[in-house]
Amino acid sequence: MNLHTLVKASALAGACLSVSAQAQNPTAYPATPQKPVSDTYHGTVVVDPYRWMENMQSPEFQAWMRAQTALAAEVLGQLPGRAALRERLGQLSDAGEFTADYQVVADQLFYLKRTPGQDQARLWLRQGLDGAERELLDPNNLPGEPGKHAIDWYSAAPNGKLLALGLSKGGSENSVLRVLDLTSGKFLSEAIDRTGLNEGGVAWLADASGFAYNRHPADERYNKSAVYLHKLGQDAARDAALFGWEVSASQPFAIPDLPYVHLAKGSDWALAEVLHGDAVDRSYWVASLKQLKGATTPWRRVIRPEDRVVRAALAGHTLYALTQKTASRRELVSLDLSRPDAKFKVVLPAGDTVLRDLEVGDDAVYVRALDAGVSKLWRVDRKQGTVTTVALPFDGTLRSVNALKNGQVLVLLEGWTQAPQSLLLDARKPDAKPRVLSIQKPAAVAMTGVTARQVMVKSHDGVMVPLSIVAPKDVALDGQRPTILTGYGAYGITLEPRFAATRLAWVERGGVLATCHVRGGGELGEAWHQGGHIATKQNTVSDFIACAEWLIANKYTSPAKLAGTGGSAGGITIGGTVTQRPDLLAAAQSAVGLSDMLRMELTPNGAPNVAEFGTVTNPAHFKSMYALSPYHRVQDGRSYPAVIVTTGANDPRVEAWIPAKFAARLQAANPDGLAKGKPALLRVDFEAGHGMGSSVSQRLDETADVWSFFLWQFGDAAFAPKR
Repeated sequence: MNLHTLVKASALAGACLSVSAQAQNPTAYPATPQKPVSDTYHGTVVVDPYRWMENMQSPEFQAWMRAQTALAAEVLGQLPGRAALRERLGQLSDAGEFTADYQVVADQLFYLKRTPGQDQARLWLRQGLDGAERELLDPNNLPGEPGKHAIDWYSAAPNGKLLALGLSKGGSENSVLRVLDLTSGKFLSEAIDRTGLNEGGVAWLADASGFAYNRHPADERYNKSAVYLHKLGQDAARDAALFGWEVSASQPFAIPDLPYVHLAKGSDWALAEVLHGDAVDRSYWVASLKQLKGATTPWRRVIRPEDRVVRAALAGHTLYALTQKTASRRELVSLDLSRPDAKFKVVLPAGDTVLRDLEVGDDAVYVRALDAGVSKLWRVDRKQGTVTTVALPFDGTLRSVNALKNGQVLVLLEGWTQAPQSLLLDARKPDAKPRVLSIQKPAAVAMTGVTARQVMVKSHDGVMVPLSIVAPKDVALDGQRPTILTGYGAYGITLEPRFAATRLAWVERGGVLATCHVRGGGELGEAWHQGGHIATKQNTVSDFIACAEWLIANKYTSPAKLAGTGGSAGGITIGGTVTQRPDLLAAAQSAVGLSDMLRMELTPNGAPNVAEFGTVTNPAHFKSMYALSPYHRVQDGRSYPAVIVTTGANDPRVEAWIPAKFAARLQAANPDGLAKGKPALLRVDFEAGHGMGSSVSQRLDETADVWSFFLWQFGDAAFAPKR
């Protein structure tokens, strides 16, 4: 399962705010033992002084993490401007309503919504698009089940009367599958654990009598899973395995392969999908619905990895797929499943746009594409094959596309400065004006003083890299703007325009927020992904460095006013920048960051990520990984920016010892950094994971801490520590 995270969350601020204003500034880090362990990789000896941290349950490591957290709380609690910044972030966060994860089933709209003052999104149901709505579930207030939960995923049954969903605690993503009766508002008897991998939900049978779902074994977190068929009311121990690890000798499965089964309205076929770890290319199998017989189901393989398919969906007897076999930016093809000898037929040829996803409707297939950084929507008529563009009212990001009846499409559209809007589009009439729906109240904040632009930056090898900039209108290009530069660059994931009212808290201070669309992402197609992949991974860091240099050269900021951030796989990006070009930044955040590239593959989530980052068992891979691994690139005595490393104790994707080792190594390299006011801090949230399921207050607390840390390092007088 990939490491992707949009926003890391934490609840440390309560501790930060409780620190007395009279507290003395700490001058020394907690004692961190070094217990060197040596490994030899292909003739290269690598010494690891903090291997002992990998035993996360040891009392020694737990005590050390709490000591580090206490230190971070003490340091951050002495930044006087933090309280006002946190208050402003809260005001902006409550300026409107947030909605996500739309599902339209049986003429009902299901969605997650957070209203002002709520700390977690809740599950809602609306009758039609304009009818009455009602709250279905508050994950923080489950009757008879104390504690805070998160809704990891959900799927409505075809009759619209039942809902399967995954609930987990503490950001752990340890989902327990439950079934909610929408009439009574009560859960049925189902409580199936180890179902956290059902990120896209489950596949309900047409009569709503049961569903197919993914479940991993008790001794594994991401690997060796299988798809089971569950009948409502049946003991999960009796569920028959349909597809996956060791289900059938006719199904060759590797350890990190992740299987799903999909069913579609109006189709007589079942579609089995296999994600080969975190590789972009997938495999697909089909079987007649009438022949679903547990392990003896006669699956027929129709797509292999060499077909380079990244998405596929059923539509009657036709399978539609997005393939990059002959085009980096992909093309849409179709396959007639009723003919075993059928070949792929090109339906939407490759062009300048990057085809990202597809949604099947009754009469058309809708393809979401990326064009120069913004979303575009194509409509492909299923009978005629004609291709038309569905007009969107502004340049932004399509977060949701739901095909309805009669050519209507429900979309959720947002931009850097445009708040999310739920829109009803008439795809058959290109000139029809979109209708704005009242599903969420718009953010009541004025973004008129904010502008967004995209420029192209020349990287080290001459390749032009997109850089998005959000700044005050008429921003003074005096080299003094407090600036945060963010980058990711993995799995072909794109950082598209997204709205956040909380950005105003930074822009109001004259600040700039920039996003470097580094190679390794998918903004410009699969070639862009491969340009920052294993042997070429250095390009991801080099692109980020080039964007930082551009911001400085064009007088947006200066090294004394520039901070860099990277989360999850972006920990490689920011960690590489900190260790290779520390002179470019005043401060940095590595959020749940992948910083030990040599040991990551030994974690439960390691095997799936070999496809993205490589393996130390391959000499060529090891050479690239070792040269870039942030933890291993830190040098004693070298001056580094102030760094705040943030993580969650329950993180299942990048285990907490990985960022912890990076923080420890930075502290050891400059043991007097804390006393000199350029610290390396480790901030651990013991009630969070990788960011999924974290509450709004956790997210805002972390943002307030990190931004206050940056402003302190920029020399902002309002954030100078109390003495």
